[in-house]
Amino acid sequence: MRSYLFLLAFVFFSFALSGQELNCTITVNSDQVSQTNQQIFRTLERSLSDFVNKSKWTNKVYKDNEKVNAQMFITVTEYESDRFKANIQIQSSRPVYNTAYDTPTLSYKDDQFNFQYVEFQPLVYNENVFESNLVAVVAYYTYVMLGVDADTFSLEGGTDMYRKAQNIVTQAQGTSFSGWNQSASNNRTRFDFINDVLSNTYREYRIAMYNYHRKGMDILADNNSTGKQVIAGTMNLFETMSKRRPNAFLTQTFFETKSEEILNIFSDGPKVDVVKLKETLNKVAPFFSSTWNDIKY
Repeated sequence: MRSYLFLLAFVFFSFALSGQELNCTITVNSDQVSQTNQQIFRTLERSLSDFVNKSKWTNKVYKDNEKVNAQMFITVTEYESDRFKANIQIQSSRPVYNTAYDTPTLSYKDDQFNFQYVEFQPLVYNENVFESNLVAVVAYYTYVMLGVDADTFSLEGGTDMYRKAQNIVTQAQGTSFSGWNQSASNNRTRFDFINDVLSNTYREYRIAMYNYHRKGMDILADNNSTGKQVIAGTMNLFETMSKRRPNAFLTQTFFETKSEEILNIFSDGPKVDVVKLKETLNKVAPFFSSTWNDIKY
């Protein structure tokens, strides 16, 4: 009897520790669609939420406080029968040590999201076969968010997750769905992001993600001045990368996610020399010059 209870307790404990990796809120917005029956959009929303949050995406064990906080906003712009035209915006964040603050790790909008879906259709991800563009895109961004999160805790810690996302891109080649192929006219495709993040050409991006978060943000509460200096120094990595590839996709993505946070960090608390910082920021991310101008000397 005791051995049975021990086995039962062990199974329960193992199950508790094997919780899935994300706390992801998914919203499907159909305001732009003239459709009297809105139920299909609500069903899609619930199905996607279960798919993302209840699937096991990695072999790692995530405790409840380690799960990646994320949001997916899907805006349907056209709908007819089982065909959807939409965009998807993803946001993810992770907690900063010794604070109640969550720092954004990725914010990105993908306008190339067309898919087919029949109400109550099972959503199943098969890593060996491309079966559904809906499943493929959502699985791809799930792995990207997991990879980005892992990179902020250990240097290049997200490689395995990025490889999973890259595999989805490979499976999608030759399909008729947009966003999966390298494009000469648009370097902001799913192909381009995963190709760039795994390329040595842009290796500074992943070093910057680790330094900024683990060596900078995570020590701000205990040593604000040192944390700021590390974060400011991280911008030099983007300057190095910019000399090789000006206005790179990964640079754009980083500052789209982080510009407001950088402004807030250097607008409060102990002062650091921001003259060089502003010069660097205006070189690597001139599209946010109005934000950098608000950083006071």
